[in-house]
Amino acid sequence: MNNWIDKLKQRWNVKSGWQVAIILLTFAITGTSFLYVKTPVYEWFGVQKDSQLWIRIVAFFVLGLPIYQILLLMWGTLLGQFHFFWNFEKRMLYRMIGKRK
Repeated sequence: MNNWIDKLKQRWNVKSGWQVAIILLTFAITGTSFLYVKTPVYEWFGVQKDSQLWIRIVAFFVLGLPIYQILLLMWGTLLGQFHFFWNFEKRMLYRMIGKRK
């Protein structure tokens, strides 16, 4: 029976457990970075914590998702996993717009 690292290696088509660890670390660093970057960017565009819910939801899709994607590519590149995350981004974009790759 495969453990969860082997399942991720197979799903992500990567060769080593270390690569899986670096990819997971990249996701963790990206999420943390997003939390630090999000508030000043949102405030710069006039989105506050007490803004109406629909404004915050629109801001997440218009500002938050692109910021997260940029951070993901940045950290993925710095940690030597640019190709993995570039392909990950393309797959996600195709899923969002409904096209098959």
